[in-house]
Amino acid sequence: MTGCCTVLGAFLFEYDTPRIVLIRSRKVGLMNRTVQLLILAYVIGWVFVWEKGYQETDSVVSSVTVKAKGVTMTNTSKLGFRIWDVADYVIPAQEENSVFIMTNMVITMNQTQGLCPEIPGKTTVCETDANCTAGSAGTHSSGVATGRCVSFNGTLKTCEVAAWCPVEDDTEVPKPAFLKAAENFTLLVKNNIWYPKFNFSKRNILPNITTAYLKTCIYDAKTDPFCPIFRLGKIVESAGHSFQDIAIEGGIMGIQIKWNCNLDRAASFCLPRYSFRRLDTRDLAHNVSPGYNFRFAKYYSDLNGAEHRTLIKAYGIRFDIIVFGKAGKFDIIPTMINIGSGLALLGVATVLCDVIVLYCMKKRYYYREKKYKYVEDYEQASSEHSE
Repeated sequence: MTGCCTVLGAFLFEYDTPRIVLIRSRKVGLMNRTVQLLILAYVIGWVFVWEKGYQETDSVVSSVTVKAKGVTMTNTSKLGFRIWDVADYVIPAQEENSVFIMTNMVITMNQTQGLCPEIPGKTTVCETDANCTAGSAGTHSSGVATGRCVSFNGTLKTCEVAAWCPVEDDTEVPKPAFLKAAENFTLLVKNNIWYPKFNFSKRNILPNITTAYLKTCIYDAKTDPFCPIFRLGKIVESAGHSFQDIAIEGGIMGIQIKWNCNLDRAASFCLPRYSFRRLDTRDLAHNVSPGYNFRFAKYYSDLNGAEHRTLIKAYGIRFDIIVFGKAGKFDIIPTMINIGSGLALLGVATVLCDVIVLYCMKKRYYYREKKYKYVEDYEQASSEHSE
């Protein structure tokens, strides 16, 4: 009990105050200055110069519109001679921050609702009606089974389905891509950005870009880094892929626009930086269900009023425009906070040197004696002498 009271009394009735001790030592002095220089280099070089710790920052707010251009032609036995323009290969016409360009397709023409044989597969090939279950409709089925086994061709029978007939056969994807000329199509990307904290706005069609220049320029990282018109083949190649390979099965490409703006400088220095990458990067060791595709249909009626449709399984490249960045401008509050933090960090040098001097050096006991001095309270000392 007495020991606890002694400790409590020492805690309550003792006061520690720093004592300045000048140690003349080359080792300690050099270590102290080295640590201080490292801290100053961090505060000045990293915090203020590189990270611009004297600035208030804001994240970008962005809007994007995309316009595709390009025309090509095909001449096949199924479709004959045909011209393809933007209205044919951009599906849908407008998307938010992205655009889909159809580059390949499997087309099934003149479908009508009726009864027809299913495409051969593990569960659809049959020999008799007993092999077919009436009313079944699997996830990958083209329709609802009738329970009948019918002839698919001269040597093979499959279960009959009620479906849009003839059913789609997508086992063979056209190679090369049906619209292989799409690599020469272009995208005009219009991007408007706004930093609300600083009420600063700009767009990627810079003030020095004229209408005549916009009609002829094509983006190139070296010769035309600020042209907002991109050739599709160049985008894919810049991401390290072959356009003709990705055009067959489809994929997703990212057009990245980076806006990092120092608003302490003139607005003309705030410029977009473009980069490209494939977002659905394929793993060659695990290549199940690659690419990007979907189906859509065009409906029409014949002279007798019967409904028909043309079913298209579209393969293509979806271009996603990703905008990111931040802006900074001088502000006194972050400046003072970072200066204060830097000054506080300088105390680390003193703490480190104290630890080494008082606990690691050979003369640590000598230094500890000089560092600490115990002073008795004057009133307590006087009372003891009077007794």
